[in-house]
Amino acid sequence: MCGWPRGASAPCGPTAARRRTHVEYLIRHYTLDEGALEIEYIEEFFGEFARRKTTAEITARLADREHLIVMAVAALPDDPGTLVPVAYKVCHELFAAESDPRLADLAAQLEDVVAFENRRILYSWIGGTRIDWRGQGQFRALTEEQEAWAVATGFDEVIVKTKNRHYEMRATLANLHFNVVKYVQNPIEILESKVFLSKQLGPHVLDLHRSARTRLEDGRR
Repeated sequence: MCGWPRGASAPCGPTAARRRTHVEYLIRHYTLDEGALEIEYIEEFFGEFARRKTTAEITARLADREHLIVMAVAALPDDPGTLVPVAYKVCHELFAAESDPRLADLAAQLEDVVAFENRRILYSWIGGTRIDWRGQGQFRALTEEQEAWAVATGFDEVIVKTKNRHYEMRATLANLHFNVVKYVQNPIEILESKVFLSKQLGPHVLDLHRSARTRLEDGRR
């Protein structure tokens, strides 16, 4: 499993990486068991997450459906030979008829803006980038890796849900050509309102990819 040494302090992103004009992103695909464990560990370094996902929760959500767990890894600034996870994304197939109450509610909220019949819908569920590594294109690289996998797997559309208060995330998604398809206002706090975004998938999406990515061999399915 790729991760920081237990008990070690979280690494700071290398200043040199921020100045590079060309970055090659290192991406790993994970099996469900390995990925769930890695996510539970990496989320310890995300202070803004009010509630962290557990291995059991991730496994239960993904076990019986098509999914992808990907992570970007990078070298520690003081130990170039050690790669650590700095960002991750998890996506999974979403059906019109779901038995899980949360997914059933999600599908119901989307039924007036997403065509499920005879189409494969991908839901971009969770993800994040370590604070010290933000602004380096890690999220874009993982999103493009996710899209390449989704197109090859036969998905027609990818859906993302965020909140009104996540301005940086909304701006990033707009830059990645995601379109707002639904806004659900929170009656108490407008910043907690839900924003649903969508992107139609197909070979044309790959033509817009910009990040240079290398898929590492270990950690693969």
